[in-house]
Amino acid sequence: MLKTRVVLLFITLLILVLGACSNNNEESSGNKGSENEEPKMEEKEEMEDMDHGEMNHSGSGEVPEGLEEAADPEFEMGSKAMIEADHMPGMKGAEAVIAGAYDTTVYTVTYTPTTGGEKVKNHKWVIHEELENPAEEPYKPGDEVVLNADHMKGMKGAAATINSAEETTVYMVDYMPTDGGEEVTNHKWVTESELAPVE
Repeated sequence: MLKTRVVLLFITLLILVLGACSNNNEESSGNKGSENEEPKMEEKEEMEDMDHGEMNHSGSGEVPEGLEEAADPEFEMGSKAMIEADHMPGMKGAEAVIAGAYDTTVYTVTYTPTTGGEKVKNHKWVIHEELENPAEEPYKPGDEVVLNADHMKGMKGAAATINSAEETTVYMVDYMPTDGGEEVTNHKWVTESELAPVE
């Protein structure tokens, strides 16, 4: 009887230790992440961090000076794609029409709005050409920059920290939100990995 309890206790402890190690490994790999995939939990936290009510859903269609059109984008201008990103309510699962495709470096950034209020964490996306006096070389995580983008109220002119950087093709898209909102035109930006072919 005593032997059985000791064995059960040992097995329980072993399961707890292995479970803790497994969770730590998942968190570590989640932090490293691949360039194209991010953990679901992190995406949820990012959605909570961003005040989407302040986001400018539609844009003018103007692009920053120096931004080059993509030479060979996976989704060509005028073609359709499914949005897999959920930066804003009604975005994920919406069918998009590609309004522009550009090769650049995209960043997630954390900044405090110039209008005051809480810090915005891991905002997706700001591109290299939307930074004030951008360096020739792409920035790295941890670098401090000043934002020249105005996707959200209080963003332009805000000091920001680069959280991640990735060279990729970014798209400006038009889409009808799945939650019944008004059509969004010239939305900036969705990355190539956040789009899928229309089936």
